[in-house]
Amino acid sequence: MNTVHYFQHEMNNIHDSLRGLDLNLLRVFDALYRRRSVQSAADALAISPSACSHALSRLRDAVGDELFLRTGREMRPTERARRLSAVVEQALSLLADGLRQGLDFDPGSSDRLFTLAATDYTALAVLPALWESLGRVAPRLRFRVLQTGQKVPLEELLAGSIDFALGYSEQGGSTPEGVDEFDWLEDEYVAAASAHHPRIGETLPLDAYLAERHAVVTPWNEPRGVVDHVLEQLGLARDVALQLPSVLAAPFIIGRSELIMTLPGRAARILAEAAGIRLLPPPFAIPPYQLKIYSHQRHAGDAAHQWVKRQLLACR
Repeated sequence: MNTVHYFQHEMNNIHDSLRGLDLNLLRVFDALYRRRSVQSAADALAISPSACSHALSRLRDAVGDELFLRTGREMRPTERARRLSAVVEQALSLLADGLRQGLDFDPGSSDRLFTLAATDYTALAVLPALWESLGRVAPRLRFRVLQTGQKVPLEELLAGSIDFALGYSEQGGSTPEGVDEFDWLEDEYVAAASAHHPRIGETLPLDAYLAERHAVVTPWNEPRGVVDHVLEQLGLARDVALQLPSVLAAPFIIGRSELIMTLPGRAARILAEAAGIRLLPPPFAIPPYQLKIYSHQRHAGDAAHQWVKRQLLACR
């Protein structure tokens, strides 16, 4: 049964009271399904938790199903809610796209909110330039940046809980149907050491690199960094003394210790002076750090979404 037929089937089986259903209740259902929390859904919809609970009660009466059951702190969807989720998501998306058709987007006056998924490295490397540009042409636009546990948070993108994923690209990875992928940012790796490191000066030979202890950033809690895989292919290994989830703290640790690290150059150059670190070419070849922008094809007709995507692509 295709989506249209399933939607018709579900509608025919719902109580007569649904014919007068407030469309805002569908937004409540969608928010609850995505966030699994009354408080979080209420925050997303800018309503009170009690109003969200009242809307859920009306939904339950209209549909004749509990829809969400509390398990600990989480509101878990029933099987009926799982079946309805795709229908509601598509209906809201189609309605939003239909209402936007024919409307021009005015970046100078819009206060629309966009949600991005990005690591702190990506945010540091890109957002200062983006925000400087937007401050001149779109001063009222709003952005929310989330850090997820995945290199490319495709589930959140497909679910519609984020507008763009600013993701790390891996060779051989596949992009699911419905998701657009755009080449974005390529960054070379640099080695970083304290400006006062007692054994590292203006150059960094391979034997000196391997003799030092290293810090590595693994934002997705992976056991090793990209550089370790490159060294392994060369039959080499480094002594990793410190693993961190964030690139922001790392240069400041390097600046006040004898550890060294290898990281993408954009963030390193931004932080170099403040952290008191010296940047050097690594003594072996490392494939460039590749970033892509991912967005859902449902936004292809959304002028505002396409405009923001162009601004992101311009920040290379």
